Amino acid sequence: MSIVVTGATGHLGRHVVTQLLEKVPAEQITAVVRDKAKAADFAARGVNLAVADYNSPETFDGLFAAGDKVLLISGNEFDKGRPQQHKVVIDAAKTAGVALLAYTSAPGSLTASLVDDHRATEELLLASGLPYTLLRNGWYHENYTENLAPVLEHNAVVAAAGEGRVSSASRADYAAAAVAVLTGEGHENQTYELGGDVAWSFDEYAAEIARQTGKEIVYNSVPGEVLQSILTGAGLPEAFATILVGVDASITKGELVVDSGDLSRLAGRPTSPISEAVADALK
Repeated sequence: MSIVVTGATGHLGRHVVTQLLEKVPAEQITAVVRDKAKAADFAARGVNLAVADYNSPETFDGLFAAGDKVLLISGNEFDKGRPQQHKVVIDAAKTAGVALLAYTSAPGSLTASLVDDHRATEELLLASGLPYTLLRNGWYHENYTENLAPVLEHNAVVAAAGEGRVSSASRADYAAAAVAVLTGEGHENQTYELGGDVAWSFDEYAAEIARQTGKEIVYNSVPGEVLQSILTGAGLPEAFATILVGVDASITKGELVVDSGDLSRLAGRPTSPISEAVADALK
């Protein structure tokens, strides 16, 4: 039996594989990658590598074995039909007869267009008859903290989220939940709504950056169409900018406050605060 992680060299996948290495022998882990060179560090530690691509179904032929536990990390190619990409993995897993397929989805409370691909994938997974776990990941701290440069340049956090709050958590937190599912028992056919322990507002986020930098940072709440122009002006594709503006609209409605407690329960510890992610980003 192997624990197989797709997208293993992505931001979340790296955290998952690294944390798995703390729990199980390296030879029990298979990292699915598109470029072996990017996983050389995992190979050096004894992790098995498999080269496969969501866009090439044949690359998944024979990749899984009966009894494997698989983590399907959602793809990030929004323009390539993600549900069909994910179906490639689901079909291969079903053919092999894997013991569990866990999928990184989005919160059940979220109505933004971002969730459409996730809901479609969930339907495909449930229809497959495979034992499944839905890891409905909330927002990541790093979605904000990895892009602090414009905040520090303009002394402002800009969003179209009004007074909405976000219960984000770190990628490492979400990875810990995935690892708990992959290495534990009793997670078959379960859905976990995952979010950070503490929800924060953008005013509070701006104040935290100000506290840690000693600069005067304000929160500018702008209309969605203004944020759209800012994002496309910064080089984001129009379609992706529209998705992000839609997420902010959902934040305004409270849809990214996930207070189930599932994340800290699975991780076995409190989730990391946004202040910690800000500090990491400022290093």
